[in-house]
Amino acid sequence: MDSIQLDLSSIQEMLVKFSMNLVAALVVFIIGRIIIGAISNSVRKNLDKKDFEQTKKNFLVGLIRTVLNVVLLVSIAGIMGISTTSILALLGSAGLAIGLALQGSLSNLAGGFLLMVLKPFKVGDVIEAQGITAAVLEINMLNTKLKSPDAKIIYLPNAPLAGGNIINYSEEPKRRLDLTFGIGYSDDIDKAKAILQNIMDTDPRVIKGEANMIKVAALADSSVNFTWRAWVKAEDYWPLNFDMHEKVKKEFDTNNISIPFPQTDVHLFKEN
Repeated sequence: MDSIQLDLSSIQEMLVKFSMNLVAALVVFIIGRIIIGAISNSVRKNLDKKDFEQTKKNFLVGLIRTVLNVVLLVSIAGIMGISTTSILALLGSAGLAIGLALQGSLSNLAGGFLLMVLKPFKVGDVIEAQGITAAVLEINMLNTKLKSPDAKIIYLPNAPLAGGNIINYSEEPKRRLDLTFGIGYSDDIDKAKAILQNIMDTDPRVIKGEANMIKVAALADSSVNFTWRAWVKAEDYWPLNFDMHEKVKKEFDTNNISIPFPQTDVHLFKEN
């Protein structure tokens, strides 16, 4: 009889302790969720003040919230009497298994984090990477969304993107336009140079005062080649590139300056 009363007393004590732990765990969970929400909102507001991009902002806030939730769950498990050492070991084993299964995704996640920290480009920039030239639309956790000049949507994994060469065509406000124009050997070099110089001086898209130049660059097989080099705003690079070829052709035609094309002289010898 005493044994039964002792067992009932132990069970009652265990239930009381479990109930108290459960209440404490619920209180910690509620307070913890409120604190996590407050921290997440505070981080988001601070990032808003620093004018962070929306994609980077969501990535960082989501990462912080995930880490804090894991800490909260481990704390609640400790309150409930569950060994935190066992939980951490279980999380470590699960993380290892998931990591081995998702090596590519984790590499892309790390690549996305590097892109957001190092900032080699931002949304709206035109970049060249992995053999692709396109405008950046979104920087996501696992990939970067691009749009090519012919309106193709491209998704590049972040791991090779972060680890490879990246050429950013939009980071600097101006670019140097290098063009080559050839004239015939019988044409007047000074006259051709003056025409090219006049085009450079009169086009408002050419930035004056920069290291612009027009020089004879090569005495080629069929032509005397001029290098036409001018600094322009980044947005004017391609329009001026296309316009220059048309302008030079028309001006050379008007002034009787030839634009030679490759020719081959064939000599035939009659055998005796």
